[in-house]
Amino acid sequence: MFFVFNKQKIYTYLVSIVTVVLLFCVAGSINNTRSGKNAVQTAATTQKLLPIYNVQTEAKKVAFTMNCAWNADDIDGILKTLQDNNTKITFFMVGDWIEKFPEAVKKIHEAGHEIASHSDTHPHVNNLSYEKNIEEIEKSNDKIEKITKNRTKIYRAPYGEYNDTVIKAAKDKGYHTIQWSLDTLDYTGLTGEEMWKRLDSKIKAGDIILSHNGTKHTADSLDMLLKNIKQKGLEVVTVSDLIYLENYTINNNGTQIKN
Repeated sequence: MFFVFNKQKIYTYLVSIVTVVLLFCVAGSINNTRSGKNAVQTAATTQKLLPIYNVQTEAKKVAFTMNCAWNADDIDGILKTLQDNNTKITFFMVGDWIEKFPEAVKKIHEAGHEIASHSDTHPHVNNLSYEKNIEEIEKSNDKIEKITKNRTKIYRAPYGEYNDTVIKAAKDKGYHTIQWSLDTLDYTGLTGEEMWKRLDSKIKAGDIILSHNGTKHTADSLDMLLKNIKQKGLEVVTVSDLIYLENYTINNNGTQIKN
């Protein structure tokens, strides 16, 4: 009787031990699965799509860009300054602006500057669907083509906004989405000297500079800004003359790198 009791007791112990071991194995498997999911989620997070902020290049070039969304009162003065400095830049135009000022668009195009899309109606694109983002770009491009007979493949989202949907919509249609690495803050009313103070110690080859027409001091400061940039040994070019159009990657800082 004593032997039977111990045998049953031993059997009970064994069952308990096996059960505990199995529970640990199951728990470990669940944790590994969760860890795997977390790793995938982390990887997905780090793969966020980015626009081009600047370019890694040994060429001593910077791109000067000008957003057009307000008025066209200063366009003639801006074009004269650019001509006097033998400089071509990129004008990012909103579709609504193109409709209001077709003659200004024509003058910019005939002067040999690059015209690119800045959306059709200047919405908050982060709130738009994939399809609506495409619509905003393509409609503005249709308006550019109507006047210039050319379509652009360069796009800048309004307000500097972007998310994966915005970038993917542009990329799927063959557009290069352009941000900026230096901001003149001209739209805040800064003087030319104040704008240059923002650029002076930071500007380097591969930078993309943001400005706007229709501001208080952009037109009357442009000559000084261009001359100061050139005095640093940098050439001012259009976006298409700075970026790589193919065979490139964009790192986590938004720097475009040639493969």
